[in-house]
Amino acid sequence: MRLLVRERLFGIGDDYWIEDADGHKVFLVDGKAMRVRDTFELKDAQGRIVVEIKQKLISLRDTMLIERDGEQLAKVKRKRLSLLRNHYRVTLVDGTELDVSGKILDREFAVDYDGELLAQISRRWLTVRDTYGIDVVREDADTPLLIAVAVCVIVLAEKEHED
Repeated sequence: MRLLVRERLFGIGDDYWIEDADGHKVFLVDGKAMRVRDTFELKDAQGRIVVEIKQKLISLRDTMLIERDGEQLAKVKRKRLSLLRNHYRVTLVDGTELDVSGKILDREFAVDYDGELLAQISRRWLTVRDTYGIDVVREDADTPLLIAVAVCVIVLAEKEHED
């Protein structure tokens, strides 16, 4: 499944649509402005919240939490002791770990589970500025979770870059 993310620059609340390959709006990333911490809701085309993304308020390293139906689904943070600056670890509540690595700020990175590619995020195939693709490789993958992971690592990388 290939999805197109059209980020809006300078948009209040950081809202933007994710479309399928045919140009149909599939998900809305709804950024919540004026909050103490970064907060986003990933909504389906009908406006139902699929997952919530929140910055963890108290932690030694910047951490984002992904929740579904009020329950924590995953925790995302930069991998410690990594030679690669753009290497993140996603820990699901069941203990499963996903690796995210690549050029996050350039929107060129991959999400792997145990060496197997789950999703590829890339601008390479696109010519439109501020648009990147999310190519979900496995059909049985949790697409909203992978979108949320991409949003989290981009937010974390941009915060780190600002500091």
